[in-house]
Amino acid sequence: MSDGLTLPKYSVGVGDRFAHQAKAQLQACVLAADAGVEVVPVWNKSNREHMIIGSEPSQTRKAADAAVKALGWKRPYFLDADHINLKTVARFLAPCDFFTLDVADLIGQTAEPAAVVAFVKRHPELIGTVTIPRIAEPFKTDPAFVERVANKFLAAVQHAGMIYRFLVENKGEGRFVAEVSMDETDSPQTPVELLIILAAIADEKIPIQTIAPKFTGRFNKGVDYVGDVAQFSKEFNDDLATIAFAVKTYGLPANLKLSVHSGSDKFSIYKPIHDAIKKFDAGVHLKTAGTTWLEELIGLAEAGGSGLGIAKEVYAEAYGHMEELTAPYATVIDIDAAQLPTPAEVNGWTSEQYTSALRHEQGNKAYNPSFRQLLHVGFKVAAKMGDKYIKALEANEDVVAKNVTTNLYERHIRPVFVGR
Repeated sequence: MSDGLTLPKYSVGVGDRFAHQAKAQLQACVLAADAGVEVVPVWNKSNREHMIIGSEPSQTRKAADAAVKALGWKRPYFLDADHINLKTVARFLAPCDFFTLDVADLIGQTAEPAAVVAFVKRHPELIGTVTIPRIAEPFKTDPAFVERVANKFLAAVQHAGMIYRFLVENKGEGRFVAEVSMDETDSPQTPVELLIILAAIADEKIPIQTIAPKFTGRFNKGVDYVGDVAQFSKEFNDDLATIAFAVKTYGLPANLKLSVHSGSDKFSIYKPIHDAIKKFDAGVHLKTAGTTWLEELIGLAEAGGSGLGIAKEVYAEAYGHMEELTAPYATVIDIDAAQLPTPAEVNGWTSEQYTSALRHEQGNKAYNPSFRQLLHVGFKVAAKMGDKYIKALEANEDVVAKNVTTNLYERHIRPVFVGR
């Protein structure tokens, strides 16, 4: 279904809020290549992040291109217009070659009754006993079930089709990678629901190369997975089986793979992901984002002096504007205000106390997930500092870069793609 730009088997979504860490992030992919595994970077920055920071997607492209040139990277790399829709896509057209079609808001919106009837009629293979190879039990469905699932997802998939066709008109077929994001919904899709969604995507002729389904558990920003790891593992394996089946059944791109959104720091599910992709010989796209911004703060704090001063200032401001900063992320953070130190307390901290509270090392008694999550959503504070923050990054580039690379490679890329 797709000729043209192809996303390799393993890819990592890397966010770079202030467009200063592209080289350090790419260095983590170089380390993976040195370990014998190709993991390609996909730089992602959403419209909301650009609005908060006052940046343009063209700046992300410039930073990525400069990093690739500086490190002599000869493998593919991509720029993701993260979570776009028809209202926000225009500014991403020129610089981006990967588009996450975010249709979460339309999930549950009733589709045209005639479209639902036509879908059910078009897909008799989805009714009765549905056997997906490598899933133990067959699924029993009836027309009412397929109709109900189509009613929930069809309008969203049709909207993804509209965005995709707009992109084809404006960028050209095969000139970009398409991902469909279905993760921001109330409950995980069962394998048979995912199959129905993939059938609808194939009907819309969207050659998606990655899909982000909803999994069990909480994927809070910048902290570990909260949920039943065994259940996640089962779902992940079942989704891989479903995708392999859908590729054969509906002619979707052969490289279609799962995308794990808010994937950064989900340490407890990294081994199950690694084991599953090895078992199925499948690809995966792991989306990390704000973790790099936190490593910038860790680097500044580690540097001491004015760097530590800025890290403390960011916390004080974030603490003072907690409600405003956390509101847009309410569904993906879980902060216990009682666990937050006061700014006065933090002002007395050493570099080590600050980095120990912030760095995601679960064995460290001083690690504070609430402190980490508040700072995760606090990048707006640094954005308001403007030049002062950027100059601090530049003055402490070596220590910041070391933290960014080590975190991305050791804590994320290695366990997921290389295996420990």
